[in-house]
Amino acid sequence: MGYVCFAVCCYRSVAELAMWESVTIEGQTYTIRAVTHRYQLRKGEAQHERHENQILKSENEKLRAENNRYKEALGNATCPNCGGPAALGEMSFDEQHLRIENARLREEIDRISGIAAKYVGKPLSSLSHLSPHLSSRSLDLGGFGNLGTQSSGYVGEMYGSGDLLRSVSGPSEADKPMIIELAVAAMEELMRMAQAGEPLWSTPSENSSDHQSLNEDEYLRTFPRGIGPKPLGLKSEASRESAVVIMNHINLVEILMDVNQWSSVFCGIVSRAMTLEVLSTGVAGNYNGALQVMSAEFQVPSPLVPTRENYFVRYCKQHPDGTWAVVDVSMENLRTTPISKCRRRPSGCLIQELPNGYSKVIWVEHVEVDDRSVHNLYKPLVNSGLAFGAKRWVATLDRQCERLASSMASNIPAGDLCVITSPEGRKSMLKLAERMVTSFCTGVGASSAHAWTTLSATGSDDVRVMTRKSMDDPGRPPGIVLSAATSFWIPVPPNRVFDFLRDENSRNEWDILSNGGLVQEMAHIANGRDPGNCVSLLRVNSANSNQSNMLVLQESCSDSTGSYVIYAPVDIVAMNMVLGGGDPDYVALLPSGFAILPDGPGLSGGGILEVGSGGSLLTVAFQILVDSVPTAKLSLGSVATVNSLIKCTVERIKSAVMCENA
Repeated sequence: MGYVCFAVCCYRSVAELAMWESVTIEGQTYTIRAVTHRYQLRKGEAQHERHENQILKSENEKLRAENNRYKEALGNATCPNCGGPAALGEMSFDEQHLRIENARLREEIDRISGIAAKYVGKPLSSLSHLSPHLSSRSLDLGGFGNLGTQSSGYVGEMYGSGDLLRSVSGPSEADKPMIIELAVAAMEELMRMAQAGEPLWSTPSENSSDHQSLNEDEYLRTFPRGIGPKPLGLKSEASRESAVVIMNHINLVEILMDVNQWSSVFCGIVSRAMTLEVLSTGVAGNYNGALQVMSAEFQVPSPLVPTRENYFVRYCKQHPDGTWAVVDVSMENLRTTPISKCRRRPSGCLIQELPNGYSKVIWVEHVEVDDRSVHNLYKPLVNSGLAFGAKRWVATLDRQCERLASSMASNIPAGDLCVITSPEGRKSMLKLAERMVTSFCTGVGASSAHAWTTLSATGSDDVRVMTRKSMDDPGRPPGIVLSAATSFWIPVPPNRVFDFLRDENSRNEWDILSNGGLVQEMAHIANGRDPGNCVSLLRVNSANSNQSNMLVLQESCSDSTGSYVIYAPVDIVAMNMVLGGGDPDYVALLPSGFAILPDGPGLSGGGILEVGSGGSLLTVAFQILVDSVPTAKLSLGSVATVNSLIKCTVERIKSAVMCENA
């Protein structure tokens, strides 16, 4: 069995000098061809020639080193069954590594030689597009200097600066056989993990709301290889949850395999995601056999919980019994990067078709993560598995399926004057609200795409800010936008906090913008069985005038793992267009709102989590246009005003909710 590394470069006249070396390993001869080229080039091209030759020489040296390493590994190998010397035929895993590594080196040398042939004589700067790089854009903050005690960060630019995920490139050709093998093994593991009972999964007691927990010792016995042992410093999080959702299996598979739909449906969990390469689109016109390499960032809606970044392959398969399965598994081991702070063992879901367009979903989440930088306020929630676990994924999916079903409903009773019955108006308003919610969720977490600055050091009530320039975006007003957020604990159950914040009758108790005026609901779209899940259009009447001077679009949503109340001031003319079925993409929005999470695991009778001390973790976040000129400098006064606004809002909420709960 021979492996040959070669390079071909066609440019003018080429003189080639080849040397052959033979390496014998356990009776097998490996032949290596080292090739160098001598180009007859002009004087100005000499430096480029030396650069290319050095790359080729380096690649051949890597190949020799790899062959020597595998020779030593084969020579020292032992049989896992008897402990004796292993025959060469038993070392298929090492052979596969050798074969893949040689193929990768061959491909790399061919690519470099092809580049040399195509671009020789051109400046090296013209090749810069061939390798991905990070561009760091900084915002001119002018007099925005040291604002109090700063955390590990700066006033970063939202949606761009320091975007780590976008620096990840797709896999090489040599990696693809390993990726396929990894995906197939992950699919097998997911199927067994989703369907197994004890002792692999411990079943909670009948009256307990805890999720099923994984027996790690049993897992290691059942799946001894997987993606390798758990790295030092990481801890395991594993959970499983099932539910029946109001969506057919084909649409569910499409949502999971389309990165845009997936990140939109799970916008509260997936802060950013992208497909790096599609290795297979599936067969027979569907996603059966689809395979794609992805990167994603997962979040909790608070700047106090670091996001989790993953580089993984997603594989979809339809099994003989008709069940569909979609599995993710990390590929960090294929990259020469520092050990990740989070990696996904086989995670995903099984989807079983049920009558009447329903589906049964069994979801498994299994990650290894370093969560030591989580703020103490959120550690009980994260440690319980409810922050990133299967229960949150399934609850979000169930709620979003209800939302989609309600948007498609056609038999809307016209008894309530506030209910929008026009199908076009409902669709446009729901689409606008969906964009509002996605924008809020993207800007409220601790994404690596931006950094927060702490404005004050007052313990858990620190206000954190970041800025961005808004230019040429019809969905946002132009200018400098300041986003401010703070998270704190309040000793009131989450369902009561949610009901208080979503109720238009109590809005003037905390909303400074309403200025004590009367707030009326003008339009209403139900989003599910829970009356708290709805989209509303509110009119705010100033206390000093009988005229309507403000409209507010609001979406409130709640499931068994948390709640949101998100709103944005909207233009009256624009909303009339939306209610008439017009395109909502050109309505400018700057969303603000609240994310309400439990302070620990458990369930109340009403379905909202509220145990531990019976309190809530509340995140308050504002997005405010502080200057309509995108090139303007951010002033210290603008920051101080926003800081004061959010702190005043927090104090009003605490006072009103505590008084109501007393």
